[in-house]
Amino acid sequence: MSIDRMSEFARKLEPAGRILESPDYQVWCCSPIYGPDGKVHVFFSRWKNHYDHLGWVAACEVAHAVAERPEGPYEVVGVALSGRGDNAWDSWSIHNPTVYQVDGRYILLYMGSDGSSLGVSQDELMAMKREEYLPYFHKLVSSKRVGMAIADSLYGPWARVGDKPIVDIGETPSWDDFCTSNPAFTVTPEGKYRIYYKAWDQRTAVKFNGNRKYGFAESDKLEGPYVKYQGNPVIDLSGFGERMQVEDAYMWHENGKYNAIMRDMGFNNHEYGLFMQSEDGIKWNTETPMISYLNAAHYFDEPLIGLEREGRFERPQLLMRDGIPEYLFAAYVGGKYNTSSGVVLKLK
Repeated sequence: MSIDRMSEFARKLEPAGRILESPDYQVWCCSPIYGPDGKVHVFFSRWKNHYDHLGWVAACEVAHAVAERPEGPYEVVGVALSGRGDNAWDSWSIHNPTVYQVDGRYILLYMGSDGSSLGVSQDELMAMKREEYLPYFHKLVSSKRVGMAIADSLYGPWARVGDKPIVDIGETPSWDDFCTSNPAFTVTPEGKYRIYYKAWDQRTAVKFNGNRKYGFAESDKLEGPYVKYQGNPVIDLSGFGERMQVEDAYMWHENGKYNAIMRDMGFNNHEYGLFMQSEDGIKWNTETPMISYLNAAHYFDEPLIGLEREGRFERPQLLMRDGIPEYLFAAYVGGKYNTSSGVVLKLK
């Protein structure tokens, strides 16, 4: 890979280690923030190991851990959000947490799923063999929607905003008529609240499990309602190939520009991250993205033993100080329990 394609962000990265390894849980989606106590608070997805990796959409909750420094060690202090049960839109799984301080409060954006109409319980589902489970898995994926919770303290309690998704799917046919997930958040220079979200449509969902693109919705009030931008999607790589796509975006505004890091799904390969910039958060340099991080083996000397998703980071999130990225947090399979955990990289 040409050194010219490496972003300044990527050039600064150096490994700091794994965090939140657990003998009992798969860990994913580690979203960090500095608290008023000076400690590092991480909100992360977790689900019981016996559910295997595909349990993320059926039996996940968002837990809260605290450490004196980004590298840990971390103490898990509680569960921030879990499925509401009954037939709520987020009845089963709560996943994709991303945390921000906004206007003196804290917000958690997340993805929720609803399995209330499947006719089986979560335990029954997770006892199935993989082939038996897959049809239910795809139905759960189609139920994914974006929600928001707000708290005055990082220790909660977290109050969900309304009884409906903060970003729902679009009408059929549209680019986001299958599901919405993987949210990211910024406050625009004009003072508007903007939620970026990943989505795909029913047509590509049937054809090959979906072409993932990004759009955004905006509001004058933090709690919404959020109105989708009419020109969505704003990040779309399908013009380079039907299956070329991105996911797991984290957005922030710095030095007068919108910045985004995200997981590459075909532009270079499936192991790197992409780095994009935009003057307005609408027109991104999708034709000339740079690299935000390399494959995991470049930073961590761990054997690759054939685990699903090994060799790559997913769900990149940033620990910011005064609006400047200090650390990259990501999810990575493997580790001492051969499951999944968080990893931390420092921007030197």
